[in-house]
Amino acid sequence: MDKYQIGTNAGIVWNVLKDNNHWEYGELKAATGLSDRELNAAIGWLAREDKIDFEMDPVHDKLFLSVNVYIG
Repeated sequence: MDKYQIGTNAGIVWNVLKDNNHWEYGELKAATGLSDRELNAAIGWLAREDKIDFEMDPVHDKLFLSVNVYIG
């Protein structure tokens, strides 16, 4: 996997997240068709660009991702 592919995968994840900005990891993996490795790299890319936020549900041990949108 190279930077180009990670960026492409980040675009796939972003396009899924922008339509519904609250996903569980497993749902996002299924919706994008990416492997764990590809999805994690894409999430890292988007996080580094400050385009997504993370929310942990400790009761159900789930990680939620949401689009980081600022209007101002």
